[in-house]
Amino acid sequence: MDYKNIEILNNFDQKDIPGLDIAVLGALELFQKEKLPELSFDTKHPLVVGSGNAEAVGRIIFEDKDAIFASESNYEKKLEQIKTIDSVIVISASGEKHAPIIIKRALELGKSVLLLTNNSHGEAVNLIGSDKVFVFPKNREPYTYNTSTYMGMILSKTHESTKDISDFIEKHIDTLTMPSLGKYDKYLFIVPPKFSNITRMLQIKFTELFGRKIAYNIETSEYMKHAVTVVPSNELFISFGDENKTWGTPENRLNIPLPENADYASIMAIGYYIIGQIQRQNPPYFKENIVTYTDGLSKIFGNTVSPIVE
Repeated sequence: MDYKNIEILNNFDQKDIPGLDIAVLGALELFQKEKLPELSFDTKHPLVVGSGNAEAVGRIIFEDKDAIFASESNYEKKLEQIKTIDSVIVISASGEKHAPIIIKRALELGKSVLLLTNNSHGEAVNLIGSDKVFVFPKNREPYTYNTSTYMGMILSKTHESTKDISDFIEKHIDTLTMPSLGKYDKYLFIVPPKFSNITRMLQIKFTELFGRKIAYNIETSEYMKHAVTVVPSNELFISFGDENKTWGTPENRLNIPLPENADYASIMAIGYYIIGQIQRQNPPYFKENIVTYTDGLSKIFGNTVSPIVE
């Protein structure tokens, strides 16, 4: 197999940062050749903690479990007040930043801790020992893209074929007749209700790539029946899976198909891929600002945060 997108990811520099769509295709290549760890949890009422995308991944992996979910902002309150919590599962691609803080506090409160990460040498691993850590393979990517990192964790739950997803993108997404995505500065994504936990991941990706330069909203087709479109605007309605025949004017609708057996890795990959197409047709906001951002973040956390995650 030709791993051409992994090759791009292995060789880019700060002056030639690839788009999100390349990261998606590279992740799909990676998991055609890399084995994922088998997830098993001997816990009945875990607290699942992650920041941003990691919290959303936790909700996907444990959506059918009797779990409680938290972020770096509210985990401590839940740990102290919900007495049924019997363990803590921390999800962190880097195993750094907030992860060690969360783990230290959980251990202080006498809770057992498990970690899902992509970094076998992170500070979080050293706190609990490698026998309590699930380490997932990842690609070299721009900071914040976190595409291969979290896709691998999701795949460990859904067991989807990344070759099938890649083939679907090539045959059914790349061949679509799309409007000029760059002429819009507002987008509304509509996803099937069964994928409600992907909305946060798509929201975060818009924020990371575009900040407030582009307006966006991500909702399920059921939530669209509430007050989402009271005030109309010239935005592009992009629906995934089920065709949108209701919201927006016909010329402002784009329907993106999903594989018949789609699960969360499929909607993540295809959703990110479409955001990557939007990124291609807009100014390079991310590329122009990521180095300055990571420099500032390094000062906040007191260690080096690189614009490229090796």
